[in-house]
Amino acid sequence: MPASRVLVYLLRRDLRLADNPVFHRLTSTSDHGFTHLLPIVVLPPDQIETSGFLKSDQTCPFPPAKSRVGKFWRCGPHRTKFFAEAVWDLKNTLSSRQSGLIIRIGPPADVVRAIIQHLQSSGEAAVAAVWMTDDVPSEEKRQQDDIFAVCNSANVDFTLIPDEKYYIDDRDVDIATQELPDVFTTYRKSQEPLREKPRAVYPDTESSLPPFPPDTLIPPQVMPFQIPDDLDTFQKYLEKPLVFDLPNPPVNPEDVKSAHPFLGGEQSAIERLRHLVKSGAASSYADTRNGLLGVDFSTKLSAFLCLGCLTARQIHSELVKLEDGTDEMYQDAPGYGQGENNGTKSIRLELLWRDYMRLCTKKFGAKLFAASGFREVDGYNKKWKTANSDTASPDQDPSPQKIGEIIQRFLQGNTGMGLIDASQRELFATGYTSNRARQNVASFFAKHLDIDWRYGAEWYECMLVDYDVSSNWANWQYVAGVGNDPRGDARIFNPVKQAFDYDKQGDYVRTWVPEVRGFDNAENVFQAWTATPEELEKLNLKNNVMVTDPLKKIDFTVDRKPKSQRRPFARGRGSSNGRGGRRGGGTNSFGRGGMSMHTQAQMVPVPMDGMIPGGLPTSPPMYGTGGMGYDQQGYAWSPSPMGIPPHLHHGAPSPHHWGANAGAPVVSSGWVSGGPPMFNEYNSMHGNLHQPAMHYRGRGNGRGNYLGRMPQGRGGYMPN
Repeated sequence: MPASRVLVYLLRRDLRLADNPVFHRLTSTSDHGFTHLLPIVVLPPDQIETSGFLKSDQTCPFPPAKSRVGKFWRCGPHRTKFFAEAVWDLKNTLSSRQSGLIIRIGPPADVVRAIIQHLQSSGEAAVAAVWMTDDVPSEEKRQQDDIFAVCNSANVDFTLIPDEKYYIDDRDVDIATQELPDVFTTYRKSQEPLREKPRAVYPDTESSLPPFPPDTLIPPQVMPFQIPDDLDTFQKYLEKPLVFDLPNPPVNPEDVKSAHPFLGGEQSAIERLRHLVKSGAASSYADTRNGLLGVDFSTKLSAFLCLGCLTARQIHSELVKLEDGTDEMYQDAPGYGQGENNGTKSIRLELLWRDYMRLCTKKFGAKLFAASGFREVDGYNKKWKTANSDTASPDQDPSPQKIGEIIQRFLQGNTGMGLIDASQRELFATGYTSNRARQNVASFFAKHLDIDWRYGAEWYECMLVDYDVSSNWANWQYVAGVGNDPRGDARIFNPVKQAFDYDKQGDYVRTWVPEVRGFDNAENVFQAWTATPEELEKLNLKNNVMVTDPLKKIDFTVDRKPKSQRRPFARGRGSSNGRGGRRGGGTNSFGRGGMSMHTQAQMVPVPMDGMIPGGLPTSPPMYGTGGMGYDQQGYAWSPSPMGIPPHLHHGAPSPHHWGANAGAPVVSSGWVSGGPPMFNEYNSMHGNLHQPAMHYRGRGNGRGNYLGRMPQGRGGYMPN
């Protein structure tokens, strides 16, 4: 029997020492039976481009690591940099604990096989076991199956250990995988109170790890690759082949700083987390999370979570220290010792959303990457527009070639839609863009352009520094209408109105789209084609494609109503007694309401801001508060039934009552209905659609000329 029994630990998205189940097992017991520990990070050539590591004059044995639909690099320059930093951070941490870490290239099963054979041939040692943490995406599952097969054939123990990726441990949710609710709200309610559910983090320990094997026992990298010994060269080799076939790529404005300036790694993650708590950014998160510019409007923890440099329950633990006032490090922080606040509560909700996306991946498997998404199980089969002539419908309009050109402009950030272009340029330059921007980009691409949403998801996979398989793909499905959004195709963002709501002065768009900085009017910043010929001439934009050929024109005015609206309503904050707005309230300013939207049964669902498909305005309008608005934090518009003007109603819902004559509304406690007796309830939180007519129950503070403001709905990319 060989004297040395080596444990091989394959690291993937668990690049940390603290709260790590493998390291915890090894340091919490002395009778594990291993003489040495060999931590390994493997670069799978189908997920990370490895041709930069080739020795001179060698040919790569693997095809390029590109996506299936858009043929983009699967791991772009921003994430490779962050990943390299995270790997080296852990490598240095382990070295300080008399351990170490090696990096190898190849399919993980092949790497394991080579290690087993090398140690066996030495006669001095043997692989006693292979450990790795479990993961749920389909590719990772295949890796695990392949490694098990290799270990099984070599009589080597293989153990999958549950990782601490979840905020609420998946073993504690008490819901079978196939019983997972298809609506997030239902899942959330089943797990509340969220503050009480996470498991405790593993305690810190100074106990030593099994020693790192001597150099004679460490197998070399298999030809034709070479692994450098320093971070700079490692990063250089990762980035070297990542050339983009994108004409006129966006240029990073020289005077702009990244909103995500962080280094990868566990140490950077802990520093960021503590800063959020100390600075008060965690406590104010609920108020700032829809921001677009700056470092602290959102947590920026997602990149660390994606690589496992940090766990969700570590975040929870620091929040509890703040809320309970148990750590003097946070004694000067806002909210210290005052319990859970709106900010910390919102962060927990975002972490639960990440859990839910991962559980959906577990439930639906490979459907995560299907064009019809999770809805494929219900027979949904929308024919998306594509640049692939082999898969496009014969009658597709525009043609595949034209769609290819449109996609190229989308990637360049040259669509003519200011908010979309700013986000795409920021993403290309920094690897980051905000939650609010991501939702709008996804909606614009899938809902406005009607192009296969997987192009967008793959581009995000390539460019995002915080790419996570489940969060990225499930959220793109959600916004594209093929995921678990109960409103499906009906939720459409108006990127112009969203820009007015979240970039009121146009600062974000001006930052990343310098061509429009000279406009005084925000409406022109958000859509350059709306400017006068004189303004366009002055800024040398007269022949700019954003003006001459915007991919989408949205007829929208500064006061946030369709241009065809008959009555000029002034915008302002409403209150429960009807006051508010610049004109002092009155009948055009409303407060809190019970029901948000009415529409006649024969009308199609209204997608956004009073515009129905084809651009026809709904007039006269009816306004309302809502549960999960078209625009997320937006306004619901619909035609008034039979010309009845808007109404405000308070109280709990009760059955519909109908007037003696068609179109005469009779108010009951909380509900009103008018027109033909064809209404049916649609609860937006549960997705129970009985007729095309829709009623959204909800609550929201009144806002000037609108009946009420919708509370924010679910969606987007969280946390960021």
